[in-house]
Amino acid sequence: MPDSTSVALSRLTLTDFRNYQRLDLAFTKPLVAFIGDNGIGKTNILEAISFLSAGRGLRRAPIADVARIGGSGGWSVSARLRKDDDEIQIGTGLTPGEVGRRVRIDGDDAKSSETLLEYIRVLWLVPAMDGLFTGSGSDRRRFLDRLTLALDPTHGRRVSNFEKALRQRNRLLENGGNAAYLSAIETQVAELGTAVSIARGETVSLLGETVRAQAETGLPFPLAALSLEGAFETATRGMSASDREDHYKELLQEGRSRDRAAGRTLMGPHLSDLMVRHSAKDMPASQSSTGEQKALLIGLILAHAELTASVSGMTPILLLDEVAAHLDPNRRHALFQRLLDLGGQVFMTGTDASLFEALPTQGEVFRISAEDAELLGE
Repeated sequence: MPDSTSVALSRLTLTDFRNYQRLDLAFTKPLVAFIGDNGIGKTNILEAISFLSAGRGLRRAPIADVARIGGSGGWSVSARLRKDDDEIQIGTGLTPGEVGRRVRIDGDDAKSSETLLEYIRVLWLVPAMDGLFTGSGSDRRRFLDRLTLALDPTHGRRVSNFEKALRQRNRLLENGGNAAYLSAIETQVAELGTAVSIARGETVSLLGETVRAQAETGLPFPLAALSLEGAFETATRGMSASDREDHYKELLQEGRSRDRAAGRTLMGPHLSDLMVRHSAKDMPASQSSTGEQKALLIGLILAHAELTASVSGMTPILLLDEVAAHLDPNRRHALFQRLLDLGGQVFMTGTDASLFEALPTQGEVFRISAEDAELLGE
């Protein structure tokens, strides 16, 4: 992306992370592939990179669980980050005996993992996401929230506060809490929920535009039509933000008895869903073939990478776990070329070097063993 700051890792060091006591890798090219047998630790490297952003990483694992078995109980991931002509040292990890992970920028402690979003955006596509279109609405909401977070670093905190306010309201209803306090909590729920819904809606709209523009380039991935659907969106569609908040408060007040009986809040953005359709076939993605669903998902991730660069002003780091194996040679070649055109750095995994034969000269391949990595072709 010519108008975006180029962001890339030039070095990555893992200490006591998953199966690695220590792993030190240097990168010189934008497209990086890790090859090796299943279970050897390729995905662990991608997971380590995913911890260089806000959140719980691509596996959503508890931070203590990624520490190496037999190690100290702590772990660290450190990287040298190149932003155009500048270099920054970023890192994160868990110190034995502590609860949360620490984040450091050039040796100084950062307030939280959200600080990393000022320096790097990390996006990923992993096999666990293959069932996204047929899985639960909560999985698609989490997916959409992660897409939104890459565009708006405040979104994660907003969603967290919204969910906390919902839990407080549910407890008050269950315990017969004070009406005035309940109204105050419902005001928070309405304000936060409306903001969450608007942010998600903007992401869906922008991503849909990017997907359509991407389709015009002739990329051999099916066009996806996107929408944010739910009772809340239906009830508030076309309203201003303030009117949405007011209407949501009314809905919450009117639904107190019903929600108390149900033990949960039955109206709001916490129940909304990301709907995806295969445009050419005019059918839900959930009813498409397994191969078409994978191709739709890849197209969405590629479009989101382009959108992230445009909105954030920096090229994202893209993690693609076992993607090449599911594509025919034509789509594989098109994928590699598109990744190169995006201008960011991409890390991929596969079990065989043949999967990356079509990798451009701007790519490098590492063979991974249980304890080390060897750069091929050098």
